[in-house]
Amino acid sequence: MEASVKLGRIWGIPIGLHTSWFIIFVLVTWSLATGYFPTEYPQLSGATHWLLGILTSGLFFASVLAHELGHAFLALRYKIPVKAITLFIFGGVAQIGSEPRSPRQEFWIAIAGPIVSLALALMFGGLFLLDRSIALLAAPSLYLMRINGLLAFFNLIPGFPLDGGRVLRAIAWKLSGNFHQATKVASFSGQAIAFGFIGIGLFTLLSGNFFNGLWLIFIGWFLQNAAASALSQVNLEHSLSGVKVAQVMLEETPKIASLTPLSRLVEERILRSGQRTFFVADNGSLRGMLTLQDISQVPRPSWGFTTAGQAMIPIHKVVAVEPEMELVRALQSMDQARVAQVPVLKDGELVGVLTREQVIQTLRARAQLGI
Repeated sequence: MEASVKLGRIWGIPIGLHTSWFIIFVLVTWSLATGYFPTEYPQLSGATHWLLGILTSGLFFASVLAHELGHAFLALRYKIPVKAITLFIFGGVAQIGSEPRSPRQEFWIAIAGPIVSLALALMFGGLFLLDRSIALLAAPSLYLMRINGLLAFFNLIPGFPLDGGRVLRAIAWKLSGNFHQATKVASFSGQAIAFGFIGIGLFTLLSGNFFNGLWLIFIGWFLQNAAASALSQVNLEHSLSGVKVAQVMLEETPKIASLTPLSRLVEERILRSGQRTFFVADNGSLRGMLTLQDISQVPRPSWGFTTAGQAMIPIHKVVAVEPEMELVRALQSMDQARVAQVPVLKDGELVGVLTREQVIQTLRARAQLGI
């Protein structure tokens, strides 16, 4: 979930908005300004309804951000990195850099968000008791009390990847002592709940409430995909558990001189042999890495007078792994860098190359052998 609009950083964590957030912001504002506030506070003017709608929507999404910061705060306390927090059409997501190391950590990181939302519901409820005689102040206070309470309740539904699903995983992990098995339990629960949302959404839609029914179907679809993806990721990590980079890497590392023209490289090496990754070296000294993607960034008419050294990624900017590194960790490094191949270095010397293609072949072989 990549942010398209960067808002800044909190505790060093990048905060941003996904493109879909603007859709939901407009819908929430419109719903408040034309439905909720006119019904609850008809004595206020239409312009006031719209002003309150914009203000309350902003405070609602600030509440969602606070919910995600609750998760992030506990993760950071447990020395678990948080890559980013992004607000999007279904709320928000804190991208935790790695899985918790114990059921206790999983439980407290998961429960922190709903606790923050519940605290906000109580705070806005207290404000409502103080300002309920002033409609202009009572309107957003009452709504924010209700929506934060609903946010806390919804996220505690025991279906992965909702917070309640993570709490369920923490409990199952504690009882079974098996993280993989606990994830299966939470994921299956999440998919069952997701299909429940889809079923209720279809019934609601057929009953004539088109918007609410469609929204429930979308929520169910999102939860089902997220739960299935989480299970696939854990199955992948389980399958590759204990596998080292050295067991998968290719030891053949095609090297080329930095002065090699791209045109010759394409004609003699890429088109003839299908090689896709090259290491640029001069006099035995590794200078950088060159891939098909790097070559594609150079206009084709320039290939004849552009050298490999000019198009390559300098070695100090290349993400590298070590042969004794766990393959799962290496894949995480590749994901973070968004690359399909990385050099394998031992004591600064090139000993191989790791590609996603090799990882896929390894997974297929292990599956066929029942490993």
